[in-house]
Amino acid sequence: MDNGSLSTRLISVVIPLYKEGSHLSAFLSDLETALQETGCRFELVLVDDGSPDDTWQRIKDEARAFSSLRAVRLSRNFGKELALCAGLERARGDAVVVMDGDGQHPPSLLPVMIKKWRTSGADIVQAVKTKRGSESLTGKLGALLFYLILNKLSGFELKGASDFKLMNRKVADTWLAMRERNVFFRGMTAWMGFTTVQIPFEVVARRTGKSGWSYFKRSKLALIGITTFSSFPLHLVTFAGVIFFIFAVGLGIQTLYLKLAGRAFTGFATVILLELIIGSLLMISLGIIGEYLARIYEEVKGRPRYIVMESIEPRE
Repeated sequence: MDNGSLSTRLISVVIPLYKEGSHLSAFLSDLETALQETGCRFELVLVDDGSPDDTWQRIKDEARAFSSLRAVRLSRNFGKELALCAGLERARGDAVVVMDGDGQHPPSLLPVMIKKWRTSGADIVQAVKTKRGSESLTGKLGALLFYLILNKLSGFELKGASDFKLMNRKVADTWLAMRERNVFFRGMTAWMGFTTVQIPFEVVARRTGKSGWSYFKRSKLALIGITTFSSFPLHLVTFAGVIFFIFAVGLGIQTLYLKLAGRAFTGFATVILLELIIGSLLMISLGIIGEYLARIYEEVKGRPRYIVMESIEPRE
């Protein structure tokens, strides 16, 4: 991209919001300042993911000051990944930036990100975490374990990756063509395989409030990420079944030999132990299969990813 055409480029910034009303005005002010430094035209695409606070009212107030603001309010909390879908489907820019609305993705990085996109020729500019901020030790260990498992099962290295990234129009359109309902944004972006450059950033503290990402929501997203990007757990069930079959055959031969040799003995404890092991294996196996069936069930129902209650269009 040449400098002469820079001012004609439209940058869309997609931001999912959930209970971010208390600091939205200050955040958008910082965002506007950073975007004006780029020399590009820009639009803001805000998605209120069914916030129970005054987030939507704050968005409507801000729409009076931002002529380039587009927003939608979802009928309930569908989750960040599906809120991202709603925003990406409405973004019209030559490049689309995705970032969080809690302030942990610093707006000051946007000029650097856009310059990197303009000079490198890469399709994706990805902000990679060098520090995870004030996250608890349990959260950090959980994230490390998840990315380790996902990398081993899928082959995609996502350690340190975040949803804070810039995608050119080609990447955004390709991502939108994937209509699956079990969405894992950063994994799907990596799967596409477009040229990517990285820039480091440190996660800063939230402006106000607490994160809406509970351990349950994180665990659910982790299961979606693993089951949608690898079928290895299903093969593991088969592998475990083969191992136990071989073990059972060996144990059966030993028992028959002892019986014929007249040296059979009562093995009550052994039988109970084997039943516990096999029962546990069966329950775990059914659980793994159930997770994949749940993903299939959600896909074949064909329900919409989200439902829009209200929307705001930019002023011409």
